[in-house]
Amino acid sequence: MFHALADASRRGMVDRLSEGPASVSELARPLAIALPSVVKHLAVLEAGGIVLSAKAGRVRTYRIAPGALSDVESWIAERKAKSAQLAALLDI
Repeated sequence: MFHALADASRRGMVDRLSEGPASVSELARPLAIALPSVVKHLAVLEAGGIVLSAKAGRVRTYRIAPGALSDVESWIAERKAKSAQLAALLDI
């Protein structure tokens, strides 16, 4: 999942999808990269379990996968808790 979020373009797509579903062309519009590159980025996000896609005719639409970022949130929360515990021990 972290690999999927490592790229700024992919994070931008996730930001856009947090507003609601979007087609590949809608996701590509604000980016300065070719459409095939956008499709590859979306494949990385889908493989990472962050987005889901559905195809209707010739249009593929992406949306955020339910609970996709909860694993990241949990991991960060655990690290914060451990850091706070360590800081408390060091203050003793």
